[in-house]
Amino acid sequence: MRQQRFHGRHEGRGQRCEAPGCDEPGEFRAPGNRGSSFDGPGHWRWFCLTHVREFNAGYDWFEGMSAEEILQAQSPIAGWARETRAFRADGGTAMPKWADFDDPLEAIGARAADIRRKAAGRHVTQTRFTPREREALGVMGLDGQTDRAGLRRRYSDLVRRYHPDRNGGDRAHEAKLQRVVEAYNLLRGAAAFA
Repeated sequence: MRQQRFHGRHEGRGQRCEAPGCDEPGEFRAPGNRGSSFDGPGHWRWFCLTHVREFNAGYDWFEGMSAEEILQAQSPIAGWARETRAFRADGGTAMPKWADFDDPLEAIGARAADIRRKAAGRHVTQTRFTPREREALGVMGLDGQTDRAGLRRRYSDLVRRYHPDRNGGDRAHEAKLQRVVEAYNLLRGAAAFA
């Protein structure tokens, strides 16, 4: 392998230097005419060694930026202010909170039901609910298609199922009942049911 004398030379591309009146091969690339942006120059211009040196001597990466934009671009932490998907607390996924379920299989079932709803195309209607309201719908085992009457019926069914008086005084389901009551109180005031 031959050692190149100048770093960045692209030989054998068959391009001519873009400088007016120059017939030398365009072996060195420079940023194109498109304005500076956060993701680079976009396309390349090709010059000979002499003209790429002239271009580089007069190139201003900050051209067209305000003073504030220049300071932000020069900051050592530039780009770290935005939260990327991989580093979000939820890892970029909306998983059920295990603490909301007494039985892990219920959490898995809730996640599976959510995936099935999305696959069926019904997730579009759930956008009328806030994230907290969607979580409350999950606690009650409802989807985004439900109406106020369906909410009341489901609440009544769940209260009868989990109330200690209906379970021979057994308080094992008391935590579930409390979550159902909280979910119902949140949902009955939801704008979607107004």
